[in-house]
Amino acid sequence: MIRRIAFIHTVAMLVERFRPRFQAELPEADCFHMLDESVLQDLLRSGPSAAITRRVSTLATLAADAGAELIVFTCSSTSPAIDVARQLVPVPILKIDDPLYALASRAPGRIGLICTTSSTVQPSQSLLAAHAKQSGQAIEAESVLCGAAFEALVAGNREQHDRLVSDAARELALRVDRIVLAQASLAHLAEPLATELGKPVLASPELMVQEVIARVRASAST
Repeated sequence: MIRRIAFIHTVAMLVERFRPRFQAELPEADCFHMLDESVLQDLLRSGPSAAITRRVSTLATLAADAGAELIVFTCSSTSPAIDVARQLVPVPILKIDDPLYALASRAPGRIGLICTTSSTVQPSQSLLAAHAKQSGQAIEAESVLCGAAFEALVAGNREQHDRLVSDAARELALRVDRIVLAQASLAHLAEPLATELGKPVLASPELMVQEVIARVRASAST
């Protein structure tokens, strides 16, 4: 049975977003949270590197050494480095976006990806392509980078952030069958945008929560 779960974050606000949720949903599990904001900061400054991969692998190793039986990374930008960590750490590692892209790629069609950081674009495209290949679906994808929205969020202007992302979604909806909000920080916009646009708008946090709960429940029955 999965009794101890490590959540590894690169954005501080996600710690308090997920902590109470898992305390409520999985009170029997021992969940702990690790935060290293420098990883995302350095990815944004300089892009992927061998040093970033080592640091991500080290974070996973530390989580395993702490007794984690499942490790969850909540940063989309670290996806390529997590692939390496999976080869080094003998503990299952879940990317926050794995359930998202598994769902998004179940049907053919054109998918629009909305990102607000440059470090998320390529990892999101690659992960979607991997899940599409696994599902055997023919999928085309278009990515939109809303860098100004991220700058607004960092400056504390969430209203402007939401407005810029919503504007991008409205334009993108004219060309795609469904939209993926490629970062956890965008998830609160999924439901209102889906209602407005009349198309599926998918986000990662809730799908990740459901996947973790399902894995814990499944491990308890074996």
